Amino acid sequence: MSSKPPLPLDPAGFRLDPRQGLARQLYQALRERILDGRMASRMRLPASRELAEALGVSRNTVVRAYDQLYAEGYIDGRIGDGTYVAELGDGVPAAMPPAAQAQIAQPLRARLQAHGPGAPREGPPRAFRLGLPALDLFPFEVWARLQAQFWRAPALECLGYGAAAGDPRLREMIAAYLRNGRGLRCTPEQVLITSGAQQAISLCAQLLQAGDGVALENPCYRSAAQTFAVAGARLHGIAVDQDGLDTGQLAGLGDCRLAYVTPSHQYPSGVTLSLARRLELLEWAEREQAWIVEDDYDGEYRYSGTPLAPLASLDRQGRVLYVGTFSKVLFPALRLGYLVVPPALVEPLAQLRTLNMRHSEIGSQAVLAEFIARGHFQRHIRRMRRAARSRRDALLRDWPAAEAGVALPEVQAGLHVCVPLPSLARERELIDQAAGVGVELSALSGYCLDEPIQPPRAGLVLGFAGVDEAQIAQALDKLRRAWR
Repeated sequence: MSSKPPLPLDPAGFRLDPRQGLARQLYQALRERILDGRMASRMRLPASRELAEALGVSRNTVVRAYDQLYAEGYIDGRIGDGTYVAELGDGVPAAMPPAAQAQIAQPLRARLQAHGPGAPREGPPRAFRLGLPALDLFPFEVWARLQAQFWRAPALECLGYGAAAGDPRLREMIAAYLRNGRGLRCTPEQVLITSGAQQAISLCAQLLQAGDGVALENPCYRSAAQTFAVAGARLHGIAVDQDGLDTGQLAGLGDCRLAYVTPSHQYPSGVTLSLARRLELLEWAEREQAWIVEDDYDGEYRYSGTPLAPLASLDRQGRVLYVGTFSKVLFPALRLGYLVVPPALVEPLAQLRTLNMRHSEIGSQAVLAEFIARGHFQRHIRRMRRAARSRRDALLRDWPAAEAGVALPEVQAGLHVCVPLPSLARERELIDQAAGVGVELSALSGYCLDEPIQPPRAGLVLGFAGVDEAQIAQALDKLRRAWR
């Protein structure tokens, strides 16, 4: 008896994992061979029974894989004449060479790299990472209970497309919190829910025309600088001293249409914008018909007295756009923030957000609104403020001033401290030695814009709220030994 003719493809080349979906794996393997030319157009495929026997799988597995390839046009059949690879013409274009891909992306990459790294670091909290609150103190049980209550029987109107400006009840809760807790008078209609502060800043950048000037604190929050640069703005770095942004430098900027500031706790130097400078900034905006973007990213954290009233609370001309976030009092992964704008800007900015991402996920908005309404939010803020103060004190108490060669300044607000250093060389030395023992420090020079008349400032920037007192003590002991 003669042996069976060989199959037109080698079954030994297939590697199917029985722990995964066999039909899907077979479909992907056949599709890949068709696309890369190993199975040429008009090549005859084995009958499903033959291929199943050769691969040691059920015939239904092969049939399902063939059906998917039929549906997507990779194979076709002739009645009574079997199954063939479809005629694909010249086939799928070859992959673009990496060098060509890099060239296409270069203009955008150049605009981003021109203003330094802006993305926050990923991974679990560690000393002394910036931008993290006390994540270990979040009331997960409360949040889980509220979330379960919402999803157990959500109203049907919540399951379609929502308002681009955000959940109405959450906007109402935020407006009430800002009025009572921060001294900012606004209506719920002026509040736009955003995907964190970063999206709020991106919306503000849409107020600019290409070539408009933007004044930024120098040093500054680099992600904001990148956002305005990508929008086509010309960046002007304005020096920061012990009173905050030097508003006197704004007078010579004729093209400036917007100023971005962090007045409550300047990022990253930590200074507070004085009342005199706040009034001068508002006068400048009124005179130049310019906008002020106030980023109040950690304004809830003040360790003596009550939190400072926002710059926006002094605005009488509708020139300030107030950016707030829940990342620093709840957790960054929530990706919820808000933007408070003058009434005339509500509709156009909401329409822009519609084009961008429609709206934030409705469940998180509804749960946060209930979290605020039941008083959990205010209680959590008080708890977070106490924890941040305690962790600040642990850092101040055990800081290795002798080994570092510099003492820590006072820390009256915020979640980080900035330590000035005498030179960039010393900055690099201390950071490299810290990295060698697994301690994360940030360089102040990395937040400085490239300004000819303002050389980069040297220093260390340390976030102290993300880990507890014991971890802070361990990290400081490592630094003491590394710097000794």
